[in-house]
Parts: sequence; structure tokens; C-alpha cells
Amino acid sequence: MRPLAVIGNVNIDLILGPAAPWPKAGTEIIVDHDELRVGGAAGNSALAWNGLGVEFEIAANVGNDQFGRWLSEAFAKRSAKWPVRAEQTTLSVGITHPDGERTFFTTRGHLPRFSLADVLAVLDGAKLSGGYALLCGSFLTDDLTRQYDAFFDWADRHQIAVALDTGWPLDGWTRDNCDATRRWLSRCAIALLNEVESTTLAGLDDPVEAAAEIRSHMPDGAIVVVKRGPDGALAIGADGQSISVMAPSVKVVDTIGAGDVFNAGFLAALAQEKSLADCLAAGTEVASRAISTLPRNYGGQSMSEETAP
Repeated sequence: MRPLAVIGNVNIDLILGPAAPWPKAGTEIIVDHDELRVGGAAGNSALAWNGLGVEFEIAANVGNDQFGRWLSEAFAKRSAKWPVRAEQTTLSVGITHPDGERTFFTTRGHLPRFSLADVLAVLDGAKLSGGYALLCGSFLTDDLTRQYDAFFDWADRHQIAVALDTGWPLDGWTRDNCDATRRWLSRCAIALLNEVESTTLAGLDDPVEAAAEIRSHMPDGAIVVVKRGPDGALAIGADGQSISVMAPSVKVVDTIGAGDVFNAGFLAALAQEKSLADCLAAGTEVASRAISTLPRNYGGQSMSEETAP
């Protein structure tokens, strides 16, 4: 199996709900469920890999507070070299709704201070050579995002294929954000975007056409994946042909991190050199299981406490 790493945003998620309708200002409601857990795109993907029993590395940072210590402890030896920043740890409060959707309130916290030096303090390029690095949280990790060109140079030197999932820009898909994303994707081997992100970035309504347009800005042989939620996923592979798979029908508990879990399942299968169709199926299957189980289950054999988050 090829080496795997994830790089990006790890923060605290406090999940409460379900809440419907949205409460009137100045009132209080009681909800049935609460959960404090590892969050952020990088954190969600790492949890899924761990649940699948996949070996991986994770580069992140934390804030200098109790939440930061809790995150580091959750990732055990994998967090041994994570830098601790002076800021408080980023916190997201997610309010779930009966239809499975959610609303987030997030603090800035430590994530903007995640840098290339932080990445290189954790990851050994030689050990990751020939593998895949999932890069996520692009619009949250300000310091690293400004250093993306140097990061891509580092990945190229070590023959590490970068898979990019930018997440949703805080100020929307402005022209500057679209231009920046296309520039980043020109250095990436894989794009992992949801349907709204893909069609908005490409300026096209059809997800297949959007994927083809996005791929035209990427290197030869690149893969573009469009995550479509309950409609499954599609991809355009190295041969330029589109492939799609349907997602299994499940009763949703909460969809938080579904796309991040898909990324983990997809890349774990790709690292085993499975076909593109099998990789899409793996991603949709793992994500569907995760969003329909409480506590979350990824369908694999977790690694031991010694190596697990």
C-alpha cells in the first residue's frame, strides 16, 4: 500500500441537536444529542483512516489551551511533533437539524497560524515518496496557504501526489478564490470537491461538464472527483472518461464531515491501486456508514490504541 498523509485543519467540534425550527433569539431549547469530538477536514479524514485500520501520518497544529491538549492526546504519538500556537484552539459548534443538515459557528483560533514549517516538522518526504498527501482546509490555514507553491515544490521533489479538498471559502467563491483554486489545482494530481463547489468553480451546471472543465486546468493524468451526497459520486480519470457510482440508501444521523470521510475511503482504496470505480465505491460506502451510525462506524478494523487517534 502506498503511503498516506493528511495535512490541514484539526479542531474541536461540539455537536448539538437536532434543532427545529431555529429557536427565537433570547430563548432556550433542549436537544437530544451532544458530542464533543475531533473535527476539521483533516481530523475527520484521519479518524476515518484510523477506523479503517489504515496506516497514515497527519500534519497539524493546536492551540495553547485545554482543547489543544485534548486534541494532541486524541492523536497519541502522531501528534508528538505538532506545534503548539499561542492562540486558543479553533472551536466549531455544529447544530444539527432533523433533515441531517447542520449549521456551524466557528472561531478563528489557531488554524490561521498553521504553516509550512509546521508541516515539515511532522512529515518525512522520503517516507511519503510515491504516496498521496490529502491537503485540506485551504481557506482556513492562512499561513500555509500563502506557502502553497513551496509546499507543492516539496511534494514534487519527493514524488508525492497531492489530493486537494479546499473546503468552502468563508467569503464564498469570489473571482479571487476561484483563480487561487485553479492555480493550486494546476499543481495537484487529484481534486476532491463536492457538487456545488465543482459547478460553482467551473461556472457550469452539469457536474460531469464541471469536472471536465476543472480537469483542464490540472496536470496530465489528473483525477477529478465530484462528491454528490445521496446521489453518490463521479470522477473523470486519467483517460478522460467519466465514471459514477450511487450511494447506498441510509437513515442519516448527521452529515458532518461526510465529504472528509469520503476522501479517506477513496484515497485508501487508491493507495491500494484499486480501480477508479472501486475507489469511488469505497468512498461512498465509508461515508454512508459514517453518517448513519452513532457512535460513528467506518466499517473497518481500528488500529491499536498505541497507533490510533
